[in-house]
Amino acid sequence: MWSSVQSLLQNRKAGLSIARVMLEHGIRIDHSGRFFVGDVAISDSSLARAAGVDRRAVRETAGYILSKAELKAVLSKIRPFGASLAEVASLLRFSVLRIHAEPHAPGVISDVSSVLAGHNIVIRQALADDPDLVPEPRLTLVVEGDLPASALEEIRALDCVRSLTLTK
Repeated sequence: MWSSVQSLLQNRKAGLSIARVMLEHGIRIDHSGRFFVGDVAISDSSLARAAGVDRRAVRETAGYILSKAELKAVLSKIRPFGASLAEVASLLRFSVLRIHAEPHAPGVISDVSSVLAGHNIVIRQALADDPDLVPEPRLTLVVEGDLPASALEEIRALDCVRSLTLTK
């Protein structure tokens, strides 16, 4: 998806920055060129600050997005995923497992969740970065309770896992 957005905005540096912020945060554009996160309107100035561009570039990019069917199709339908529990996990007595894995390898989520299931550990939330949008993508799992050392060792031993960090 990112490569097609990139190719359509390749000669528009500010537009590319704006599109990246839109995709990272689930910001969509409506038929009139206004920006939203869910049902919350986002001002041009706020989007410009987040993208590191001039506010006028946001208006120009909105018009361009709406004029290109492929861009409009993606950027008018994107939605935010929801709130991450990772930053409040300790308050909820959860643990957070951040895994750096081979980004395009199949089965990373399956392999890790199988190990956790084998230890009767419940996954409350799973968030995976898109390897085409994030330079160092990771899989973030919020799990109930504490992880036994044996589960961590099994996960570390998986071929797809490069490194992992556990936070309580």
